[in-house]
Amino acid sequence: MQAFDPNRLEPSFYEDPYPTYQALRELDPVHVCPDGTYFLSRYADLDQVYRDRQHFSSDKKAVFGPKYGVDSPLFEHHTSSLVFNDPPYHTRVRRHIVSALAPHVLQEMEPQITSLVERLLDQLAQRTRFDLIEEYAAAIPVEVIGNLLQVPQSDRGPLRSWSLAILGALEPVLTEEQLAAGNRAVSEFTDYLGWLVKERRQHLRDADLLSRLLLEPDFSLPELLHNCVFLLNAGHETTTNLIGNSVALLLSHADAAASLRREPQLIATTIEECLRYESPNQLGNRLVVQPCRIGGVELASGSYLNLCIGAANRDPREFPQPDIFDIARKPNRHLAFAAGGHACAGMSVARLEARIAVLGLIQRFPQLQLTGQQARAHRARFRGFRYLMART
Repeated sequence: MQAFDPNRLEPSFYEDPYPTYQALRELDPVHVCPDGTYFLSRYADLDQVYRDRQHFSSDKKAVFGPKYGVDSPLFEHHTSSLVFNDPPYHTRVRRHIVSALAPHVLQEMEPQITSLVERLLDQLAQRTRFDLIEEYAAAIPVEVIGNLLQVPQSDRGPLRSWSLAILGALEPVLTEEQLAAGNRAVSEFTDYLGWLVKERRQHLRDADLLSRLLLEPDFSLPELLHNCVFLLNAGHETTTNLIGNSVALLLSHADAAASLRREPQLIATTIEECLRYESPNQLGNRLVVQPCRIGGVELASGSYLNLCIGAANRDPREFPQPDIFDIARKPNRHLAFAAGGHACAGMSVARLEARIAVLGLIQRFPQLQLTGQQARAHRARFRGFRYLMART
């Protein structure tokens, strides 16, 4: 495994990275990459890193500066968003977002999501063949986050393309075209949100996330804009992948799909198993800020860690028979949403969307089948499909 380089991945890796992950876990769990960074693949090591804020930092300024340029829109965005920061900034911003997504807000969202899913299913029912990503999975989170922020329907067209361009710029290796597209998307997105914030300040509402965040006195305008961009991007990309991956897994495991139709109460554990088995977010990162020891390896300050969630979630030390897709698996302490203080702030929303969307589709179309026409997005950090064709 000495030759493994996350910056130089073969096309076959994107189709099935799990044999590579297994070899890394067994032979080289704290792998030194050619660029001097470390690639961690064991569950216990990732769990330790995620829960330790003393030795590890989420701050990415030192990494994103050379990657994007310190004066670039991408640098400003990714170094302002919740996920790539440490306390006290992370604590303050996360508190605002979590409070704005309180349990009663989720309860209010559920009938809206159910109605949206039913409308999309009605549209699919008019067809015998369709793309489960473009026409279903991707359509749900954009509408949900758009509703949370109360973005006018007529303005939602660019949201998905902006999201894909911004998050695509987080991949280990970028082309000049990807870099330019990411910077352009940040500029256009924040310009639009600046207009929306101005309008909303004049007409605050009771039920939307943006109005709630505007009432927070210690949220500066740049912080507000970039974290609203982050919320939509993270909610869109990972939830689209979660729904798409879940449907693909169930349609590829007929017994599991049949069990879910017979026992719809299994939907909660089904989604947790889909999160574990095909984690929509496959990679995280941390910077070592104090010398420490991980997996028997001494790490110096300044060491940069690639945390392989996709590998950790199939670690047999934590998950018996990890390569078996078991929709009733318990316990299931997967790391799909990270862990500790940096656990995903929007994970309850993603789970809610996925439960409604996946169960609705499986129940509505008992004869649904994949056609075999599908393509994985060639992205190491975010695992999902570009398209996934199905027929009824």
